[in-house]
Formats: sequence, structure tokens, C-alpha cells
Amino acid sequence: MSDAVEKPAIPAIVLVRPQMGENIGAAARAMWNFGLDHMRVVAPRDGWPNPAAVAMASGAGRLLDEARLCPDLPDALADADFVFATTARDRDLTKPVYSPEAAMAETRKRISQGQRVAILFGPERAGLENDDIARANAIVSVPVNPAFASLNLAQCVLLMGYEWMRQGGEVTAQSDGLAGTDWASGQEVEHLAAHYEERMEDAGFFYPAHKETSMKVNLRNMWSRMPLTRADVQMLHGMMRQMVRWKERD
Repeated sequence: MSDAVEKPAIPAIVLVRPQMGENIGAAARAMWNFGLDHMRVVAPRDGWPNPAAVAMASGAGRLLDEARLCPDLPDALADADFVFATTARDRDLTKPVYSPEAAMAETRKRISQGQRVAILFGPERAGLENDDIARANAIVSVPVNPAFASLNLAQCVLLMGYEWMRQGGEVTAQSDGLAGTDWASGQEVEHLAAHYEERMEDAGFFYPAHKETSMKVNLRNMWSRMPLTRADVQMLHGMMRQMVRWKERD
């Protein structure tokens, strides 16, 4: 266990009375997937350290080595300035309720101000008790199917970890997987269009004559709409050359 003082750069993930070592290990993996490495384990049912947790953690074993074992929740939250409690069930408690997205945005804001933030996750069987949630400043309500509201511990940690990373601008909403190539330049597309136009004219494609101009405009418009890579352009040139060679052999 590490006794080092934690800097408030990331939130502390607090597992309250976790029951299975495998779930603790899976939670560690979920944390490390998204750059979270401050784990606190409160009164684990099967003791600590837990060999099953180490086996499940795989490459995230360091988190378990550095995890802080706490005898109770007050000890785990002694240095926290703000605490979120995660739950999928309605609670008869008057507290602010955040979505995971809003909670992680608030977490980043508070941490940027130098505050220490902790996020509570309850035991697998029934989640956090009201006495646990009463110690939190706010609730994180996970939108799930009301007919099956139970979330696996690691799944819940994974969800919050993803939102943590997303709120930091580290998740790209959309990107182009170019597989080792680049987008074709305007000049490259122009040469491709000219190549096809020339060969299709030789083949008598632009017929009847009075439609030739509009057909060429439509063809150019088609090329401009297609998001072509350099590899695409090279392949299309090669296809046309091969068709011409095949025709010339006849």
C-alpha cells in the first residue's frame, strides 16, 4: 500500500465494501484504461490484498499495489473536498443529481481549482446504502433500463472513467482512419477526372453529341463529391489502364 500524499490531479475512485476480488481487478483495469490510478478500497469482503483482484487486473496491477485500504468510509473521505456517489436507483435524499457527463465536467472544474474529489461505488449486490450516500455532496445517476438497473462494478467505473477522459477533450468524436494513406489533392483528382474523361471519350461514351457537355459536367461533379484518398486515385487509374489494355488485346 502506498502512503504517499495524493495530488488532486485526478479523482479518487472509492470502492465501498466490494465483494469479489475479480470485480476489484476489473475496476482497476477500467480505471487505467482512462488514466485514473487513485483507488481506495473500503472494507473489502474477502480481505486485502486479494489474489483474484491481482489476476483480473492484468496490466493494471500497479493500481492495486498503490491502492489505499481504508477501514471505513469516513477514513476514505477524510481528505475529500467534494464527493460524488454513484447509483442507478432513486434515493429518498435531497441532493443534487448529476448525469455521468455533468459529474465529470464538475469534477474537472473542481480539481482545476485545487479541490480533491472522490467518487463512490457501492458493493456489487445492492450498491451504496443511504448511509454511504448521506456522506456525499451529490449523486451521479446512471441512466439505465429501469427494469434492470443493476450495473456491474467495473462497468460503472468504466462509464465514469470514459466520461472523465471525454470531458478533458481527450476523446475525438470522429476521425478518419486513412490506413497509411492521405486524402487526394485537388490536382490528383483533376488528373483522375481527365484520365477517365479522355478514355471514355475514346470509347464513345459521351453520346449523343448534344449531351456531351452536360455528361462531362455530371462526371466532374461526381468526382468532386467522392472523398478520395491517394490510394483510391491510384487504384482507379490502374483499373482504367487495365480495361484499356484488355480491350486493345481483342
